[in-house]
Amino acid sequence: MSLGELQARQAIADHIYRYCRSVDRLDIPLGHSIWHEDGVADYGGYYQGAGKGVIDLICQNHSSLLHHSHQISNILIELDGDTAGSESYCTAALRLQRGDKLLHMMVWSRYIDSWSRREGRWALDKRIAIRDFDEVREVAVMEQHEIGRRDHTDPSYGVLGRTA
Repeated sequence: MSLGELQARQAIADHIYRYCRSVDRLDIPLGHSIWHEDGVADYGGYYQGAGKGVIDLICQNHSSLLHHSHQISNILIELDGDTAGSESYCTAALRLQRGDKLLHMMVWSRYIDSWSRREGRWALDKRIAIRDFDEVREVAVMEQHEIGRRDHTDPSYGVLGRTA
């Protein structure tokens, strides 16, 4: 594998990770940065439209949640010159309050992504999000955790900055 191919794979993987960071930290500009201006997102019945628009919607909806964490795994990337395709698995854990019940939602999804390099920059052309399965259950908190934040005051911004 050439150095150029390794750099392309890393750029694409970094964007996939940045997506999770953007929705977990409610960092809309970071989420927008992974898309080309004309990129499109297909999240089934949840959202279909401009790629940057799905970031806006997810961050808006997540702002009403208590906590959320997105984990990415099994990233497969196939390169073809200045285009690429990828599949990645996403596990999202979300906490919400409904009346007197604390609920824990788990969602297992896959992202089927089409990428292109334009003017030297890799970004998303299209994402198809496939929800494979999910669950909701009532939970009890073991202890309160107050360090993590869903904005730029999170400690990670102190070491990674605002563009990571």
